[in-house]
Amino acid sequence: MTETIKTLRDNAAVRWLALLLLALAMFCSYIFMDILSPIKDLMQTTRGWNSTAFGTMQGAETFLNVFVFFLIFAGIILDKMGVRFTAILSGAVMLLGGLIKYYAVSEAFMGSGIEVWFTEHLNYIPGFQELGVAPFYEGMPASAKVAAVGFMIFGCGVEMAGITVSRGIVKWFKGREMALAMGSEMALARLGVATCMIFSPFFANLGGKVDVSRSVAFGVVLLCIALMMFIVYFFMDKKLDSQTGEAEEKDDPFKVSDIGKILSSGGFWLVALLCVLYYSAIFPFQKYAVNVLQCNLTLNPHDGFWASSAATIIQYLIMLVVAACSFTSNFSKNKGAKYGLMGIAVVALIVYCWMGFMIGTPGSIFAVFPLLAVAITPILGNYVDHKGKAASMLMIGSLLLIFCHLTFAFILPMFKESPIGGVVIAYATILVLGASFSLVPAALWPSVPKLVDEKIIGSAYALIFWIQNIGLWLFPLLYGKILDMTNPQGTPATELNHTVPLAMFACLGVAALILGIILKAVDKKKGLGLEQPNIVKEEVPAAE
Repeated sequence: MTETIKTLRDNAAVRWLALLLLALAMFCSYIFMDILSPIKDLMQTTRGWNSTAFGTMQGAETFLNVFVFFLIFAGIILDKMGVRFTAILSGAVMLLGGLIKYYAVSEAFMGSGIEVWFTEHLNYIPGFQELGVAPFYEGMPASAKVAAVGFMIFGCGVEMAGITVSRGIVKWFKGREMALAMGSEMALARLGVATCMIFSPFFANLGGKVDVSRSVAFGVVLLCIALMMFIVYFFMDKKLDSQTGEAEEKDDPFKVSDIGKILSSGGFWLVALLCVLYYSAIFPFQKYAVNVLQCNLTLNPHDGFWASSAATIIQYLIMLVVAACSFTSNFSKNKGAKYGLMGIAVVALIVYCWMGFMIGTPGSIFAVFPLLAVAITPILGNYVDHKGKAASMLMIGSLLLIFCHLTFAFILPMFKESPIGGVVIAYATILVLGASFSLVPAALWPSVPKLVDEKIIGSAYALIFWIQNIGLWLFPLLYGKILDMTNPQGTPATELNHTVPLAMFACLGVAALILGIILKAVDKKKGLGLEQPNIVKEEVPAAE
């Protein structure tokens, strides 16, 4: 007998369409988040940003979230105003920040009165300077300062969007395939990383003339699309509430005591600390990864077709084939179709990697990062939904994280004189790191609803994101400073030694592993349910 569809979320197709809208918005925001990462060397040669300036600007993304507690307010807004309002607000804030960052790196900014003002001001910020947490410093290029301001505003929007999307998925998928939905959303969103790594250098070098503002303009266009996705989602979500009779705004006023309830949970703290350690070893690394490859690989770009725009676009299309086939294979019930899609994905991945070697750019190599994650995230999410073992997966992810960063730090440099050997090691390590990254959304985020009351879930996600943002502010900044400290002044951007800061990331993985072991022990002792499946089968009463 066919199940009666009562609301939009009871319709699987509509439920997954809502997820697609949210995922596409995050896909666009992920592209802008790392839009300058693949062109760090160009920022140094065209705008005078050394590693400290670059790292300070990148860390500025989370500055307001951490030190002005904007994420806490975002959680309160989400709980009070609901998913729809907060989604559109976050999209608008991201776009505003993106426009400011675009202006900062554009030719129009150079020589302007605003450049002069920022050069002469914001070199000393009382309080923040003494604590060593100032977002600017004396000698920081004016363009980096203004870009940092725009990135701060964008950071408020993107983190607000993150907690909103998480809340939206809980709303549409609770009691259903929630881990699979969260994992799938992040798998699609992370394709934005690959897109950024391929197309940011592509637009910066378009036409043979270097212009870094073109890359940022590309990101701004995508932020406009993200806002459109949130607007479409607004109407779908409103229709759902009209069917269920749920009020979008909360009847109960927000209480400070709600935060106290969250912070009093030991399980919450372990998950939050795991999150900050894990993400601090991933997102900041993405901002320097292309430069790591530039400094540790001997790449020989080929001429002719391989240097053309057509080669870049074809490689990107092949990447989409890898992602689409590997992702879709998880949902195919026909074994022949399933293995056929997997076979196509494997062949396309090999072709993609070969093209990356022939094109010979570090961005085209690092773009492979999310592809294995796209393939296995649905598998992991489905496993957590039906079998559980979330805490165990986090431990495995930490082990992989440690292995990958140690490989980048110590093994990859040993193969610098071997063009093929170095590229093969780089590809393998990047793929494994991406797989490690996929364990977090599949295992960690769906665990949060098990730790806090549904009424304050938005605030719980906001607190976790706030704690996470401390690491996302600190470690890009630390990485840049360590990079400058451990390399002689004036070292070319493509000849830096990244060993020490990469070892720092490996240490974060060790700390995450220790916390994962503790979390599993606490879960076993207190019965938090983290190792239990998300989908609970209802017991059929025995016949009398």
